[in-house]
Amino acid sequence: MKYRLAINGYGRIGRNILRAFYERPELQKIFDIVAINEPADIGTMAYLTRFDSVHGRFPGKVSYTDNRLLINNHSVVISHVGDPDELNWHDLNIDLLLECSGTFKSCSTAQHYLDAGPRRLLFSQPAEANVDKTIIFGCNDHLLTAKDYIVSNGSCTTNCIIPILMLLHKHFKIEKGVTTTIHSAMNDQPVIDAYHNTNLRLTRASMQAVIPVETKLSKGIERILPELEGRFCSVAIRVPTINVSLIDLTVHLATNTDRKQINNLFRNAAQCDTNQSVMGYTDEPHASVDFSHDEHSVIIDGTQTQVSNGSLVKIICWFDNEWAFSNRMLDTARVWLEKCCNSMF
Repeated sequence: MKYRLAINGYGRIGRNILRAFYERPELQKIFDIVAINEPADIGTMAYLTRFDSVHGRFPGKVSYTDNRLLINNHSVVISHVGDPDELNWHDLNIDLLLECSGTFKSCSTAQHYLDAGPRRLLFSQPAEANVDKTIIFGCNDHLLTAKDYIVSNGSCTTNCIIPILMLLHKHFKIEKGVTTTIHSAMNDQPVIDAYHNTNLRLTRASMQAVIPVETKLSKGIERILPELEGRFCSVAIRVPTINVSLIDLTVHLATNTDRKQINNLFRNAAQCDTNQSVMGYTDEPHASVDFSHDEHSVIIDGTQTQVSNGSLVKIICWFDNEWAFSNRMLDTARVWLEKCCNSMF
């Protein structure tokens, strides 16, 4: 028996989830993607599935009828509903809805989607604190149970930084820290100056400027690692690239260390079998484009590790903010649904 998935919102993450599914044969033995809800017309959906400015051509066949995408001869039901109360998926036997619209984060709205047929919902963004769980795959996915119905997969930045902080805190104890996210431009930014956002910085042309933006990454850190509450502050900056981001992490440790010890810690963690989809490590001279389509949640750049006076540590953490997070959505879905299935026996 395969688990049946649906996607709500077929933008950058929704389309990359579908691509990742078709690029990972092992997942095709576990899942079927049976439905997508997206306001855009189906012809445009098919076109943007076939061609992608970041990730290239889709490695398969894509066509469509009036209300179905046909992908490698597999049929996906398409709807264009904005109000979840108008959505009817009861006949599709959907095990899990991947909520990728990015437009809401509340349990109350999620429940409207569940009322349309899906048994469970996984947010592709940070959600309100009263969801059943916030999961960072590879860090706390063991906490998922069959009793969870509305779960958040965190953000691309929490998926990047949490594995690093867990390791550092375990081995050296973190006293305090700062994160600076250098993030590629996103679809809430215009190509040229425009009146589309009440945040004045987000009215400015995305490809012409380096733009500071708000971030709640420090709150996300506290939610997953409550022992670090009050110890972090975070800033974020958008830059004129279309994919791959990094986090510049600075931490003050309780235990003295050196550059070699820090790099060995992350190198060994990256080589561990259980971490291979989550953590990568490099000591080569890379640029951001080298990590496009890299499925790791985080890649430590050992060439940039610095230690000042034994306890002040700076680490550069690369991540493909689209591809890695989309793969983590599928990984979380697999672990969660397998636990639900096992609980039945």
